[in-house]
Amino acid sequence: MDYVNEKNNKVYLNGQIVSPAVYSHEVYGEGFYEFNVSVNRLSGQADVLPVTVSERLVEEGGLDVGAKITALGQFRSYNKIAEGKSKLMLTVFVRELLAEPLSVSPNSVVLSGYICKPPVYRTTPFNREIADLLIAVNRAYNKSDYIPAIAWGRNARFVKNLSVGEKIAVCGRIQSREYQKRISETEVKTMVAYEVSVSKLAAYDNAETFDTEAEFYKDTRVQPFETV
Repeated sequence: MDYVNEKNNKVYLNGQIVSPAVYSHEVYGEGFYEFNVSVNRLSGQADVLPVTVSERLVEEGGLDVGAKITALGQFRSYNKIAEGKSKLMLTVFVRELLAEPLSVSPNSVVLSGYICKPPVYRTTPFNREIADLLIAVNRAYNKSDYIPAIAWGRNARFVKNLSVGEKIAVCGRIQSREYQKRISETEVKTMVAYEVSVSKLAAYDNAETFDTEAEFYKDTRVQPFETV
């Protein structure tokens, strides 16, 4: 197993299953299920996130709607053909199910990867600064996950000056966000986007080692994050 790439992408979730588990696919005889998990924010709102888990990790009744789930895993992407177009899909891929919560923060993610599209910087009507970025995160077996992220305030100002190919490490939470997509002149469809809401970030020179990144992470997979 590629130790470095395993550390490049870490997720911790503690929430409640809110949709029936649906059989998704099989890899080398191992079946996987997909379902949604609701994770509360400190504000009282909730993020409803897609989760994928192996049948080999689950005990009977463990995926029932209403069941609590605490998991460690990775935030992964894959392409799905829908309506003749390739669409980027995102999911929390569970590596381990835990019996007890590890943190007061129910939703934590740390990623280390490379900027693969020019960051998009903008301001809201209330003059709040935002920057969108897409991070390519290496995975074992020469695969990569493409993870959208959003930075705010001073982090947004910092991100807008980064270039494609630069290495970046981020900490934050995975959020769900509804938006309206116009299908036709008379039809508007409500869609859901998933992204990392960045609370902490740093850019790294390509020569720096993963040990340096470990200092940045400080095992933040199970720690609450600073508010930007």
